[in-house]
Amino acid sequence: MEPAVYRLMAQTQRTHWWFAARRDILSAIIAQLRLPGHARILEIGCGTGGNLPMLATFGAVCAVEGDEFALACAREAAGSSEVQVLKGWLPDRIPFQDERFDLVCLFDVLEHVQDDLAALHAVAERIKPGGRAVLTVPAYQWLYGAHDRSHHHFRRYTAGSLRRVASRAGLRIRRLGYFNTLLFPLIAGVRLGKRLLGLNESDEADMPAAWLNRCLYSAFALEAAVVPRVLFPFGTSCVAVLERE
Repeated sequence: MEPAVYRLMAQTQRTHWWFAARRDILSAIIAQLRLPGHARILEIGCGTGGNLPMLATFGAVCAVEGDEFALACAREAAGSSEVQVLKGWLPDRIPFQDERFDLVCLFDVLEHVQDDLAALHAVAERIKPGGRAVLTVPAYQWLYGAHDRSHHHFRRYTAGSLRRVASRAGLRIRRLGYFNTLLFPLIAGVRLGKRLLGLNESDEADMPAAWLNRCLYSAFALEAAVVPRVLFPFGTSCVAVLERE
């Protein structure tokens, strides 16, 4: 990603509506997995570390990040010497070579990797027998815009395309669907409207006004009560729970 994106992420990851509500939703999904009491968890592409405190509530966390600035922020955000954050990247520079994990997480990471099949092969190799991977990606290539370009996304996915690449990598689908659905009409409408009118598309990682941030968080976070039971048939993001075949 652009260096400015990492700097903005470090400033906003605790309070921005999208980051905060997504953590609530991911926490609800992970809680449903019923991980063992001393679970080993790996987050690949942890960015500036916004998810690490949440993941640490479920077990012992290791993390991987390739950008030096983000790596330093992640170590600070982890807030604990027990959370290991090492430099690395997908598909071929993942540390912790001799370890296997109960849970491997890629939260909006796969779209940054040119060879997503090789990346998921590397993920599969890090999962213990009986373990899981939880993966999120942005949905629908027709929504590709300024935000994706500034974040260096190679692609966006559908549930079908994510299923195909995961299956080719030797990963079995346990759950697959969409989220960020309640705000989907608003987000899609704004993106497509700006495109049709020729207006500049701002980076959606920018912090909105406080009142708007609260409203967007409240709407998005409502999905945390739904996704443990059922995923949505459409949305701006896909989520998959995977296991090794």
